[in-house]
Amino acid sequence: MTTTAPPRRTWWKTGIGLVLTGLMLFPVYWMINVSFTRERDMRASPPHLFPVDGTVEGYRAVFDQQLPYLGTSFLVGLATVALTVALSAPAGYALAKLRPPGGRALSFVLLTAQMIPGIIMAMGFYAGYLELGILNTLPGLILADSTLAVPFGVLIFTAFMSGIPDELLQAAVVDGAGRLRTFWSVVLPLSRNAVVTVSLFAFLWAWSDFVFASTLAGGGGHQPITLGIYRYIGNNSQQWNAIMATAVVASIPAAVLLVLAQRYVSTGITAGAVKD
Repeated sequence: MTTTAPPRRTWWKTGIGLVLTGLMLFPVYWMINVSFTRERDMRASPPHLFPVDGTVEGYRAVFDQQLPYLGTSFLVGLATVALTVALSAPAGYALAKLRPPGGRALSFVLLTAQMIPGIIMAMGFYAGYLELGILNTLPGLILADSTLAVPFGVLIFTAFMSGIPDELLQAAVVDGAGRLRTFWSVVLPLSRNAVVTVSLFAFLWAWSDFVFASTLAGGGGHQPITLGIYRYIGNNSQQWNAIMATAVVASIPAAVLLVLAQRYVSTGITAGAVKD
C-alpha cells in the first residue's frame, strides 16, 4: 500500500500574500480614516491610525454638494452600459456565428483601437462635437465613453458566443426562427455571463472617466463625479475629510458591483480561452 505524502505547509506564502494585500489596501483604509477625522486631528504627530473623536461632517458636505455629480455619473454609466451592450452583443454574434468576410481583420482593428490613448480620442471627439453642436452635453459624453467599452465588449461577446454549440442554433432554425430571433431567444440568454462582464466594465469605465469628462463636458451644466471631486479639491484644499468622504462615496458603487458580479466576470472573461 502506498501512502500519499502530506502537502507541504505554505503558511509563509499566505503570510506574504496577506502582507502585500494589506499594503495595497492601506491607502483605501487611510482614505476612510481621514474621511471621519476632524480637521484639528489631521495635524497630529504622529497621525492617528483610527478616527479618534470622529465626525461625519465630511459626509454631510458630500450629500449637500456632490449629489448632482453622483446622479450624472449614474445616468452616464447606465446609458453607456445600454449603448455598449446594444452594439457589441449583435456584433459579437455576427463575428462568432455568422462569420462575415473580413471578420478576423475587424477583430484585429477592435483590438488595436483599445491601444489608442484616451487623450488622442478626446481631442478627435472635441473637434467633431464642436462641429455637431453636442459639446458639453450628456449624449456626447455617453457616446465617447461607449467608444472605450464597445471594442472590449465585441471581443468578449465573440469569445463567449463562439463556445455556444452550433446545434442549438440549427435547432432554432429548424423551428422556424430567423437569425434575429435566434440571437434574441437563444444566443443572448446563454450569454448572461458575458452580458454581466461587459456591462460591469462599461459602467466602471464611464464611472471613473476623467479625460473625456474634462475635455468634452467640462463646461456643461451636468458633470460627473470625477469632475466633482477635481473641482472640490481645487475649491476646498484644506477640508480633507470632505474630500476623502467624497472619494469614499464615489468608490462604493464600483466596489459593490465588483463584489456582486465577480462570479459572472470570471466566467465571462475566461470564455473562449479553452477550446474543446
